[in-house]
Amino acid sequence: MALPPTPQGASAAATAEALAAKGQGLRVIIWTIVFGGTAMMISLPTVMLIFFGLLPSIVAGIIDRSEQKYAMFCVFGMNISGLFPYLMDIWFNIHSVDAAINVMTNVFDLFVIYGAAAFGWMVFMMLPPVITAFMSVMSETRLKTLRETQATIIEEWGDTVANAVESLDPMAP
Repeated sequence: MALPPTPQGASAAATAEALAAKGQGLRVIIWTIVFGGTAMMISLPTVMLIFFGLLPSIVAGIIDRSEQKYAMFCVFGMNISGLFPYLMDIWFNIHSVDAAINVMTNVFDLFVIYGAAAFGWMVFMMLPPVITAFMSVMSETRLKTLRETQATIIEEWGDTVANAVESLDPMAP
């Protein structure tokens, strides 16, 4: 197979890396199809319930463009916790497609599953400002403690201790 022509300004190594990335993506797709097909043959009710129950997590994974995928992790964690009781129900009672369809068509079950995902979105939206405020208060407290310590040291050693740092600055005239 011949390599496509390299764009202007692109090196052959960059083109080879791009082709390798495409091959890696194709490999992931193929393994997903193989794994998903095998799982559907073995346990179709579970796959159905997981697919429809985790739709909010799938959407969060698609729309979260950050590298860390924090939104997806928050939504997935809460979403799977809302889905898990119903998975346990079909696993240990009647493991059939009808049981999975009953869960997916019950409004209250869907409310619990998707409500848990909504709570994950709420955690993702509300927690960062709370953490920021907490870290700000912690840094202000630390600064206050350091200033008190500095005042104690200046009181004990004199003002020359505070001015000694300024004289060690190599950029000072």
